[in-house]
Amino acid sequence: MNILEEKLRLLPTDPGVYVMLDKDGQIIYVGKAKNLKNRVRQYFFNSVKTEKVMAMVSNIADFYYIIVPSEIDALSLENNLIKKHKPRYNILLKDDKTYPYLRVDLKEDFPSFTVTRKIRKDGAKYFGPFMGGVSVKSVLEIINLAYHVRPCDKKLNAEKLIKPCLNYHIKKCLAPCGGCISKEEYRERVNGAIEFLSGETSTTEKLLKDKMYSASANEDFELALKYRENLQSLDKIKLKRITSLNKFLDADVIAYRSNGIYSTVNLLVVRSGRMLGSKNFSFESATLTDGEALSEFIFRYYQKGEDFPEEIITKIEVDAVDTLNEYFKSEHGKSLNFICAKQGVRKQLADMAEVNATEHLEIAVDKIKHKNDMTVSACKRLKEILNLKNYPKRMECFDISNISGVDKVGSMVVFTDGEADRDAYRRFKIKTVEGADDYKSHQEMMTRRLERLKTDPEKFPKPDLIIIDGGKGQLSSVKEVFDNYGICDIDLIALAEREEEIFVVGESQPIVLEKRDFCLKMLQRIRDEAHRFAITYHRSLRSKRALSSVLDEISGLGKVKKKALLEKFKDIGGIISATEEELKTVDGIGDKQAKLIIEKLKSEGLK
Repeated sequence: MNILEEKLRLLPTDPGVYVMLDKDGQIIYVGKAKNLKNRVRQYFFNSVKTEKVMAMVSNIADFYYIIVPSEIDALSLENNLIKKHKPRYNILLKDDKTYPYLRVDLKEDFPSFTVTRKIRKDGAKYFGPFMGGVSVKSVLEIINLAYHVRPCDKKLNAEKLIKPCLNYHIKKCLAPCGGCISKEEYRERVNGAIEFLSGETSTTEKLLKDKMYSASANEDFELALKYRENLQSLDKIKLKRITSLNKFLDADVIAYRSNGIYSTVNLLVVRSGRMLGSKNFSFESATLTDGEALSEFIFRYYQKGEDFPEEIITKIEVDAVDTLNEYFKSEHGKSLNFICAKQGVRKQLADMAEVNATEHLEIAVDKIKHKNDMTVSACKRLKEILNLKNYPKRMECFDISNISGVDKVGSMVVFTDGEADRDAYRRFKIKTVEGADDYKSHQEMMTRRLERLKTDPEKFPKPDLIIIDGGKGQLSSVKEVFDNYGICDIDLIALAEREEEIFVVGESQPIVLEKRDFCLKMLQRIRDEAHRFAITYHRSLRSKRALSSVLDEISGLGKVKKKALLEKFKDIGGIISATEEELKTVDGIGDKQAKLIIEKLKSEGLK
């Protein structure tokens, strides 16, 4: 009896998490189980399995398990392990395209509507996402024109009045900042805007039409045209209404399709009874059933607790909905209402999502295959070509950026299984090196990196391969640091940009790969990303230093106001391009200082 058979025989019946390993000891799959014995044995005995599951099982050389008190504990532990190890056979959702939302904080005296791409647990109300041809700027303009809520996001206090800005004089704002409208009347306008965003369009349409006719009667044809354009935008929003659905319904309609190897999910977004648009996801998964795959996708997609809909509509039953809801309730204070649609408009929506998922699967297969060639397959081949000790699952690439030794910075970018892992990127400000010494800068950065391996292994886990942007000299300088720390289980190479030569420790001659080789292309991607990340950080420091020196000369502009300017406009370019009115939207910047800033920038030739 081999080791696996013996382990399978001794499996307990408790709930827990199981971890599958390949011959190199790499974690290739993490799963949870209500009953570990029944669950893990399913992979090896009798059950009908997809090609992807069979491929995974053929790569399993060992496994281990962790017993936990309950199924919800298993779900939480499974999630943590998947986040940490990113196993190739689990569903790993990258951050997909983020769509804009409108945010309004009703705790403010005079709330404003602002555009954001991130939902926070801050007590504010969020409307969206805006997708499928509906522009969030158009919706915001409709709100401002119809209800005259203020277009700025300046913090206002009903007790502390300030001079109204230009928007008041051109009738784009009722100037609550100057006491020109009461809190109660302003709140009525905000409530009208919220009603519109919640699905009631008739009042807003009437307001815009009345204003259009009034502007036309006053021969203000330019303004009348603006109202007409916004009415056309409103028509687009009305066309997305699903007449047979409750206008207050928020639902995500999810369909899953698989060909046994590759899988896709289509997600239709319905908000306030309107079809906003859809998202497609493609991945490889070694789940045993479609219901399990849907459950895993739903958990990954909603685990941050953002934009929970009232309903999740599917065509097939989702596995472990009670466990999912118990987790969401404990983590986010919310639960999801799962509906397996059998008839009516919800069934029609589920059918539509299934058609979209099927079509996307046909398109996605070639993309996934090509992506595998460029990532996982390239990593496997790189191990062979360079005779590496490890499969390079976690690769870290380091680069230095400076101009004449000033504002020296370093970057560390991380690729996992050949794909960028941006959450793991780190940057370094070089502190101890005088002048433009690339070798010593690399040594300082690597010393700090390896120190963090000892002191903070969670945020700085051990890499399998370190790549240095440079040639023999840079490689030798970093190897000295490796030797000082006694590092011998991390592979180290350098990639020289001009001839794309790969230098390996212990080899006198570089390795040169064909320009079309996927391994080289992968190394170029990570090197170029490290270069971009380093230059971006360097420019940021240089801009802040240049801006700080200019602003230091302006009377009355202290650290707090300078910080507020940078937070508002991001960098010196944003401040330079800002108008006087825009500068005055920053806390603490009044008429006098806005004028001084403009005059100073002009005197420096920056405007």
